[in-house]
Amino acid sequence: MEMGQTNAKTDIIPKKSFFTEKKKEAISGYLYISPFFILFAIFGLFPILFSFYLGFQKWNGLGEMEFVGLQNFQWILTDKVFWVSLSNTLIMWILGTIPQLIIGIILAYALNSALIKMQGFFRVSVFMPYVTSTVAVAIVFGVMFNSQEFGLMNVILSWFGQDPVSWSTSWWGVKIAISSMVFWRWVGYNTIIYLAGLQAIPHELYEAAQIDGATVRQKIQYITIPMLRPIIILTVFTSTIGALQLFTEPLIFLGRTYREEGISVVLYLYREAFANLSFGPASAAAIILFIIIILLSSVNVWIANRLGR
Repeated sequence: MEMGQTNAKTDIIPKKSFFTEKKKEAISGYLYISPFFILFAIFGLFPILFSFYLGFQKWNGLGEMEFVGLQNFQWILTDKVFWVSLSNTLIMWILGTIPQLIIGIILAYALNSALIKMQGFFRVSVFMPYVTSTVAVAIVFGVMFNSQEFGLMNVILSWFGQDPVSWSTSWWGVKIAISSMVFWRWVGYNTIIYLAGLQAIPHELYEAAQIDGATVRQKIQYITIPMLRPIIILTVFTSTIGALQLFTEPLIFLGRTYREEGISVVLYLYREAFANLSFGPASAAAIILFIIIILLSSVNVWIANRLGR
């Protein structure tokens, strides 16, 4: 009997723990990445959802909310200043963003060439504007584009016999000044991204093209651009979003005057929310801007995706 009881006890299978080693590793991984998702939910997802909710409310930030339906959207779409801010944003996108992508590819190709000496120094120099504070950049450019005759740009214009330009009040002067800030700050960032893409292209392709007698233009057209297409799509997508969300440069350059010559869409909704305390129309403008960003980004990606085919 004792032997039988002993065998019965040894045949009992131990109960498996619910937390296996695989589950423990998975839980540990989720705990490590959870701070990002918690912070994103608090400071990213919640404000987005709350803005969509506020777009249909009338609220000054303190009192009770009042549901007004589509009145905020109707008011925004009939406001002349909103359309001016949208046209300003698109013009500054054309003047500041599109050239930086083209110049970025040219600079990256030059920095990747064996003809350029001290490549490390030039790469760091090109990237320096990106790590510079946006406020400092706007202040420096504000001094350069001073409307007085002793302003740097006006002095340069005087060398060519041109009259001084009121950069802070003229219709095109404001846009050119702000677009110059955007171009100077972001061209180096896109150059480094293109440079990384160029260095990933196998050198054997260029050697084979050289043997076949391909010219430099043909190498760029049939090798460089097609191989860089994913990088070009990425930079076009991010640059478009960044250009449509332009805020810091016009705010510092114009101050709190919110002049129509240089007001952007984001500066417009900032004025509505924190100057006029109209959070409903500001949220409606943000929703409209969200839709515009999706449409323009889709068009730009479609165009960039056709490059090199």
